[in-house]
Amino acid sequence: MAHSLDKAKWESYFDTMAKYLGANLVEIEVASMEIGDQIEAEWVSLIGISYDPKDDIVDVAVEGIDHLIHQPTEIVLEDAVDGIKWLEITDKDGVRQIIKFRKPLILPAS
Repeated sequence: MAHSLDKAKWESYFDTMAKYLGANLVEIEVASMEIGDQIEAEWVSLIGISYDPKDDIVDVAVEGIDHLIHQPTEIVLEDAVDGIKWLEITDKDGVRQIIKFRKPLILPAS
């Protein structure tokens, strides 16, 4: 079920999330009226996500990219029993950054 996070909890939420991320793959989609929907990163390894209240920036670090979201205004997420499905972070210009989570496929040893 999707719900919005209170801004006062962003920093602690991402700090807690970092402890439990494990080996996740993510896709980052950027969507706005000006550019449409664009894929910034397609199923790459997630290094971490953090919120810096001093600079008012969400940092989504993935393999090969440090995706910064300046002055976020809203964070919505969908979580389930098995974990977070996606985050949608809207910045001051109304641009939505959608981060989708997927566990990597682990194959048995041959």
